Amino acid sequence: LSFFCGQQPPPSLSLLCFAGFQRTEAARPPGAKDLHAYPWDKSSLKSMPVDLQQFKKLDAYALEVNIKNSVEELVKALLKKARTDLEKVRAIWMWICHHIEYDVVGYHNKSQLSSKPRDVLQMGKSICEGYAELFEHMCSLAGIQCKKLSGHAKGHGYKTGQTFTGDSDHAWNAVYLEGRWHLLDSTWGSGSVDDSFTKFTHRYNEFYFLTHPALFINNHFPDNSNWQLLKPTLTLKEFENNMLHSSNFYMLGLLATNPETPIIQTVNGKASVSVDCRSGTLFMFKLKGTDEHGLMTLKKYGMKLDIYPQKTGSHKLEIFAKPSKAEASDDVYKCVVEYVVECESVDKAMRFPKALHQPVGPSWFSERQGFLRPSHRDPILHTNDGRCSLTFTLGKDISVLTSLHMDGSSLAEDMGRRYVLQTLRKNQIELMVRLPHAGNFVLKIYSKKKSDPGNYDYIFNYLIRCLNTEVKWPPFPQRYSKWLQDYEIVEPLSGLLPANRNVHFKLKMHSIAKVLVQAENTHPLTQNKGCWEGTCNTSGCREVFVMVHENANHSFYSHVLKYEVETQ
Repeated sequence: LSFFCGQQPPPSLSLLCFAGFQRTEAARPPGAKDLHAYPWDKSSLKSMPVDLQQFKKLDAYALEVNIKNSVEELVKALLKKARTDLEKVRAIWMWICHHIEYDVVGYHNKSQLSSKPRDVLQMGKSICEGYAELFEHMCSLAGIQCKKLSGHAKGHGYKTGQTFTGDSDHAWNAVYLEGRWHLLDSTWGSGSVDDSFTKFTHRYNEFYFLTHPALFINNHFPDNSNWQLLKPTLTLKEFENNMLHSSNFYMLGLLATNPETPIIQTVNGKASVSVDCRSGTLFMFKLKGTDEHGLMTLKKYGMKLDIYPQKTGSHKLEIFAKPSKAEASDDVYKCVVEYVVECESVDKAMRFPKALHQPVGPSWFSERQGFLRPSHRDPILHTNDGRCSLTFTLGKDISVLTSLHMDGSSLAEDMGRRYVLQTLRKNQIELMVRLPHAGNFVLKIYSKKKSDPGNYDYIFNYLIRCLNTEVKWPPFPQRYSKWLQDYEIVEPLSGLLPANRNVHFKLKMHSIAKVLVQAENTHPLTQNKGCWEGTCNTSGCREVFVMVHENANHSFYSHVLKYEVETQ
C-alpha cells in the first residue's frame, strides 16, 4: 500500500468493472524473482523473450485506432486484437508512442499543464508525467498491474559527468507480466526533442519497451532503488559516474566500451578508447567536431581509437556507428557514446596530415573489397631510409590505384602517384613507396572492378612517418596508360637518371613485339627470358622515353614510360 502514497488510485475503477474490464490487483512490490544480474550479461536487450515479427499485425492495428474522446473506449478498441497480457501492453505502448507527442511548450510552463489521462488523451500531448500516468491508467483498465515510477534520467540537457540533486526529473513505468516486473519508458519510446528544446520529432524507439534493467539503469535512476530491478543495486554516485550509452549503442549490437568512465585524462598527450561489437560495424568519431586528431582502426569485433588533442583543456569526443550492411534508410552514422577528454599536455609530433582518412590501416572492410593478407596490419608505417614496400593478395578481379599525400603543396595530385610504384605478380600486388623528404605522409589506396569503365573508389589508407631529414628520393618514372598493371620495372627504378651516363634498362613486359628507349638516339632493347634489356646513353637529352610496338606489322610506337635526366 505504501506505493500509493501521495497518489490517487485510478478514478472509479469499481464502476469500470461492469464495462467489461477486469479488476486489477494492488501492485506488489518487487521481490527476488524480479531481479536481474548487474552488470549486463550481453544477452538480450529485453527483460523477457519478445518476438517483434509476431507483433507486426498487432502494431499495425494499434496505430490505426483513432479514439481521442475516452480512455475507456480507446482501451476497449485496442484490446480487440490483443489476447495475452503481453499483447495488451504492446498495443497500449504502440498507441501511446505514436499518438502522444512531447509538449515542449508545456514543459516550459508546467502550471498550465494537466497530467490527467483524459486531458493527455484529448490534447494529444504531454510531458513524461502525463505519458506515464496515461500508460498506468490504460493498463489498469486492461487488467494489468502497472506502476508509475519517478527518478533521475540522463536525458535532454544531460552533461557528461554531471551530478543529480534535488527532486526527480523524469517519470516512466513498470508493468507486471508473466510473474515478473518489467520496465518501459513511453516518453522516450515516442521520439526526441531538439537541442533548443523547442521542437519534438516523432521517432519511434523500440529500445525502451521492456528494456533489460541492467541497460535501463544506464540512463534511468528510480527514487526507490528497489525499482532498479537489479542485483546488486547501484548507488546514485555509481549512476553518475557510469558511461552513458545511447539506445543506438545497443540497437546496433554494440557490447562494451573501454574505458568505462566518461571522463578520460590523456597520458603524454594521448588517450585511447575501444568499442566491442558483435560483427562488422563501421565507426567514425568527432573530437570537438573534427576527426583530424586521432587514429582509428577497425577490428573484426569493434574498433580502437587513439586520440592526440592538439590543444590542452577539455574536449568532447563523440563516437558514431552504423551497420556495414545497412538498409538505405539506416545508412547514417548514429552517435553511440560520448566522452570528455581532458588534455594536460600536447604531443606535437602526432599532428596528422589533413588528407588522412578514418579509419586508418587495413581491416575487414578492405578485405571485403578484395585486399587480402596485408603484409602490414599496423596503421602506421615507420621508415628510416624513406622507403617501404607493402604487399596484398588480391581476392577479386580489381584494378588498383595508389597515391601519396601530405600537407602543404609540395606534392601535387599527379606527382603523388609518382612516389608509389605498383607491381602485380599473378594475384600478388606490391606497392613500393619512396618519400621525397622527411615528414608524415598518407598512402591512399583505391580500386575498381576491372570490367567497370567508371571511377576508382577510395578503399583505405596508411600513415607513413619518416623522421630522417637526410631523406630525398626522386619519384618513380612516369607511367602512361599503355603501361599495364602486370608489367614490371626491374631497373632503373628512379625516375631521375644521371646525365652523360650509360644506364642499363631491364623491364618485364609481355605481348610486345619490340621495345625502344629514346634518348638523344634510339636504343632497341632485346628480349631475354621474359625481360627486355639493353643500355642507353643519357648525354645530350633532358628526357628519356620507353616505347613499345604492340604488333610487329604496325609502324607506330606507344609511349609507356618517361624518365627525366639530371641537369648538368
